[in-house]
Amino acid sequence: MRLSNKSWGMWVAALAIVGSSILTSCNKNSSYGRRTAHKPGKKSATTGAEFNFDENDSTQFFVAKNAEQIPGPNLKFIQGGRAVLGTQEEDVMAFRDNQERTVTLANFYLDETEVTNNDYREYLFDMKKKVSADSLLKLEPSDNVWAGGEMTFNDMYQSYYFRFPGFNFYPVAGVSWVQASGYSKWRTEYVQEIIRKDRGIDSTFTKSQLVERGVALADYRLPTEAEWEYAAKAMIGTQYLDENQEFGRIYPWDGRGVRNPYNVKRKGKQGDFLANFKRGRGDYGGIAGSQSNDGDIIPANVYDFAPNDFGLYNMAGNMNEWVQDIYRPLSFQDMDDLNPVRNSGVGDEEDTYQTSMLTDELRVYKGGSWRDVAYWLAPGTRRFMQQDSATNHIGFRCAMISIGEKGN
Repeated sequence: MRLSNKSWGMWVAALAIVGSSILTSCNKNSSYGRRTAHKPGKKSATTGAEFNFDENDSTQFFVAKNAEQIPGPNLKFIQGGRAVLGTQEEDVMAFRDNQERTVTLANFYLDETEVTNNDYREYLFDMKKKVSADSLLKLEPSDNVWAGGEMTFNDMYQSYYFRFPGFNFYPVAGVSWVQASGYSKWRTEYVQEIIRKDRGIDSTFTKSQLVERGVALADYRLPTEAEWEYAAKAMIGTQYLDENQEFGRIYPWDGRGVRNPYNVKRKGKQGDFLANFKRGRGDYGGIAGSQSNDGDIIPANVYDFAPNDFGLYNMAGNMNEWVQDIYRPLSFQDMDDLNPVRNSGVGDEEDTYQTSMLTDELRVYKGGSWRDVAYWLAPGTRRFMQQDSATNHIGFRCAMISIGEKGN
């Protein structure tokens, strides 16, 4: 039988309707669309079982809808990327221990300020409930770091710097690397408990269960040397659209000097100093009464100087800062070029140097301080000290990993 053009058209239309119906039926049965952490659907795509969204119910399989990291207070997000780290100026000390090298760093968080006296006293107040009086004494910063020996008179700082309210938001001094690491661990536990209570999460849940619910806090810790140096340089301020950058910054700000080259861009007036440092032998603050006298012959309030392009205060001057790394002269050539850190002497053992001076108890500190000359303000410079030692010019700030994507 020969079908007319009209009949053929009706058959094609009918087949198209049937085919579409079959495909639609298949889609309803097997496809759940694009699932994301924020939109997981109501059922499992592989088993068909219904998801449980009650975060306090551990009797059924739980799926969280919240997938954004809780970074904790006082932290600034630092976007990672490629960077040239190391000394980009003349190595006047001839240490040759921080040659230039290109590395890549993952995203992370860093305290916008140095940990203050007030912050550290909060830590001691809480630990007083948990440890003995003798143990608490071991956690306290050393006031004796201000004594300075027989040839100087620093009684005011020794007696009042840590506890007097006027110094509340000055950076804590007299804290060793070991004490700073202990503070970081306490801060993780303390902030995590506040978050758990705010969310009404069962106190018996394990860390793994908190991670699954998106409310686990990543650990506060000391930043790695590479993270600290990368954050201090803040090269995002020199970024162009085609990924070209200025070769480097001597200090964590624009320009080649220690004074403000702008009239408007940064806090303060043109010509003002951009960091708290020692200008020369015996000159900690300038001449009294002059506009260039910064008034800070010791550490200053952590917000007194303008932040860098990452929003971080005092990444040069005010206080040197402990970082995570063990010191070795050849770290720059031994470490990986992705998220580098030295947590041991592997690859650059102490016996290589024919001296007992280099041990795994030596830790790096960075940044320059109120009692350092301008050379040490450069992020590429590095020094070291025993991890259980403390001074009046080394403080610290905490870092935290960025866990990853927001679950889009």
